[in-house]
Amino acid sequence: MNASTFLQAFTILFREGLEALLVIAALAAFLRRAGAAERIAPVYAGAAAAVLASVAMAWVFETYYDGMHSDLFEAAVMLLAAALMFYMSGWLLLRQNPRAWQADLNRLAEKALGAGTILSLAAIAFLAVFREGAETMLFVHALAKGANGFDASLLAGLGAAVIALAAMFVAMQWLALRLPLRPMFLATSAFLFVMALKMVGAAIQELQEQAIVPVHNDGVPEWVSTLGLNGSWEALGAQGVILMLAAITGLLLLRRAGRDEPRQAREAVIS
Repeated sequence: MNASTFLQAFTILFREGLEALLVIAALAAFLRRAGAAERIAPVYAGAAAAVLASVAMAWVFETYYDGMHSDLFEAAVMLLAAALMFYMSGWLLLRQNPRAWQADLNRLAEKALGAGTILSLAAIAFLAVFREGAETMLFVHALAKGANGFDASLLAGLGAAVIALAAMFVAMQWLALRLPLRPMFLATSAFLFVMALKMVGAAIQELQEQAIVPVHNDGVPEWVSTLGLNGSWEALGAQGVILMLAAITGLLLLRRAGRDEPRQAREAVIS
């Protein structure tokens, strides 16, 4: 077995699939913890559809673009995914009141998780996988062409990556079932918000690579790039504005939700 091919195959799939896996695992864990496990299917369906779409897109890139993906297309996908994640992050933040959910968990979950919300969750899963899917297919295909095809080493590396990702998924579901409801909602909300911020920076980087957005990085701390973030003032500025707007909006909405909480609790008891 070729150790180099094994390691490269493992690294490609694990690195590219990790963020998407974490997003899907977080959404599935939230639905299970909220008593709406039967609504996980659309999330998995969105991820499965993204895999098929990634194969198709990889074929298009390979056939018509010499294996090069489109930076503009990827930036658009990331910005759309970020917008949906910001929306779901705020939705979760406003529904973290355990008394309202625990009064009648299944009934309230059914009421709160309407068709629009479920569609948003499925779309986030689709975009999270699709964002990296086609690129992963191209990387694996290039590795196969440069090595000995899809030999035992390459397939073993991919298999090991799948097992590692699956183990992380199971661990997140196990942990979620043991967390209190409010921390689970808050953790999922914060995770989606951070992922959305990161995607905004990545989308700006794609635009910078096309010289659509300028790049100024003098004086940016080195740890920003070390963490894998876009180390330019353009990206940091955009993320800072989003953080400020989110903080103001979140405070206003939480204040309003706090005023509505006694009324919702009374309605839950009456019904």
